[in-house]
Amino acid sequence: MDDDENILIADCWNHRIVEWKCDATSGQVVAGGNGYGSRTDQLNFPTDVVFDKKTDSLIVCDRGNRRVMQWFRRNRTSGKTIIENINCFGLKMDSERFLYVTDCQKHEVRKYRVDETDGTVVARVNEQCQRFEQSNGPMYIFVDIDQSLYVSDPNTRRVLKWNKGAKEENIVAGGKDQDQGNDLAQFFYPKGVVVDPLGTVYVTDSLNHRVMSYCNRETLGRVIIGGNGRGDQADQLNYPSSLSFDRHGNLYVVDRGNHRVQRFKIKVLTSQ
Repeated sequence: MDDDENILIADCWNHRIVEWKCDATSGQVVAGGNGYGSRTDQLNFPTDVVFDKKTDSLIVCDRGNRRVMQWFRRNRTSGKTIIENINCFGLKMDSERFLYVTDCQKHEVRKYRVDETDGTVVARVNEQCQRFEQSNGPMYIFVDIDQSLYVSDPNTRRVLKWNKGAKEENIVAGGKDQDQGNDLAQFFYPKGVVVDPLGTVYVTDSLNHRVMSYCNRETLGRVIIGGNGRGDQADQLNYPSSLSFDRHGNLYVVDRGNHRVQRFKIKVLTSQ
């Protein structure tokens, strides 16, 4: 979501970024859309996008080309590579315009100034990599107003948090024996993560087809959306992936398996 409540979507299999204006009934291509490839006017399986208000540009994780690109809105015909040789998946920009990028292959998150090409490692999610497959490391990330970093790690079925400057992480959701499952202490492939101003953590539990919330270090989550089996009905999800809030507190869910984005008005959850 940008400041005008327009929705930016990484349409990965169509190799493009699509923008839907607030309350529009159709979208428009704002990056890519010229078939998959590695030219400056192409994308290859983009997985995430953020909006940089200062430069009026889009920052795109061009996963298939192992690069991060910048596309200026005034020139939508091509972009420029700002980070190379990174097996990226998720992106986030904080209030000071630092860019955070997950590297699935190296199991780490790097922090960049917008004009940097190397960055600094701010989180490593590799303590137990030898016990799990290497292909899917940390995926989506969220950075709160205090610059605390939240990372979803499907391999260990947890959501981890690093306070600003911290070397060690805290488990904020999942992690029950690192086994997949569908009880309220487990995940089956967690992906998207966002945190509201009260500190409640929201996670897409993708292969359980639900969205969970966790309040103030609770070990058990709550199912707030879905959880009624895989499907396309109003109370169902199908492999949900990323999440986003608008400024009114509505929660947007990428219902990937149903090729749709859904908006939910949710009750803000706080601990008792």
